Amino acid sequence: MYAMDELLNTLRAFITEKAAEPAFVHHKWFTKWHLEIVETLSKDMLKYYPEADEATIIALAWMHDYGKIIDYDTQYDHAHIEAGRQEMIRLGFDEAFATHIAESIKIYDKKEHLEKESIEIRIVSSADACSHLIGPFVSIYWQENPDVPFEKIMQENVRKFDGEWEAKVTIPEAKQAYRQLHDDVVFRAKGEIQRI
Repeated sequence: MYAMDELLNTLRAFITEKAAEPAFVHHKWFTKWHLEIVETLSKDMLKYYPEADEATIIALAWMHDYGKIIDYDTQYDHAHIEAGRQEMIRLGFDEAFATHIAESIKIYDKKEHLEKESIEIRIVSSADACSHLIGPFVSIYWQENPDVPFEKIMQENVRKFDGEWEAKVTIPEAKQAYRQLHDDVVFRAKGEIQRI
């Protein structure tokens, strides 16, 4: 396991460096305020699912947005998934493990019927969606889109939070832990839209 821990640290460092490149729209905040939160929430959910593979969960948490980091406009292109797989192999991961992560990301990116997928995919998917509720996502979205009208930002927040809640939060414990926060965020956003 020690060797895997070292590899995962190498992966974290690699993705942190990539995500900090100024060409990436979210380079100022993405690692600290998204990827680290997704990893933390994913690891928190492990206590309910001891059968889940922690290394797979951590690798998925750090690789799930690799396409977005590489090219935001074509983030779901499978060529980015393959490039990520190749980078993992270059970093020293076993080819079978890197391929497993890449195939899991293809499933993850579909955002359909995730409740039927592996526990690792379900955990990271749930953590990803919940991370938007507890991090500064809404404030950052506003900052990165200063020319977008407030009403449109609020409508987009409702669409994103509701859509992710339904499609991506598949762990019952995550639904229970974050339901009130989700409902509060969506309720406030809908209230602001109606007042305008």
